[in-house]
Amino acid sequence: MPVLKKKPRVEGEIPTSSMADIAFLLLIFFLVTTTIDVDTGIGMVLPPKLEDDVIPPPIRERNVLKILVNEAGLVLVEDQPSAVQLIRQEVMTHVLNEGVDPRYAESAGKALISIKTSRETPYSAYVNVLDEVWMAYFEMWDSEARALGYLDYKTYVSAITESGAENIIRDKIKAAISIAEPDGT
Repeated sequence: MPVLKKKPRVEGEIPTSSMADIAFLLLIFFLVTTTIDVDTGIGMVLPPKLEDDVIPPPIRERNVLKILVNEAGLVLVEDQPSAVQLIRQEVMTHVLNEGVDPRYAESAGKALISIKTSRETPYSAYVNVLDEVWMAYFEMWDSEARALGYLDYKTYVSAITESGAENIIRDKIKAAISIAEPDGT
């Protein structure tokens, strides 16, 4: 009987010629579909710039509450050292004074909060001060909404948005915050 020789076994190969194309397409797919969070900073609505020939309206010193945050992150309210936690109450006292105390604003409509920093002020200190000022306004708006019979300011805003009414609380207590330019170069 003749001896059969085994044929060499051909091993299976995985075709890899299109592997680079597939990897490239997957890379493009993930780059296009992935959203990247970008820090947008602090969103603030700025007033329109005055024309060169327009003189800004005069502001009485009494109506301005000056908050200074120095390069060490220490807070001065009206040139007196203060803690960040005390700013909220000071802002509320200033805005809601209604002319009673001559150290504070004549009325809520005329009250202005001025925040000034130095160039070396830690960003976190600035943000903490700004947060306290905004929280003071939100507390005042909440209080006004409750006086009008709403659960809170958020409920009030929802109600007036549905009805198309004007926001009388924001008209009464305007958030007038001035971010002053830092001194120095």
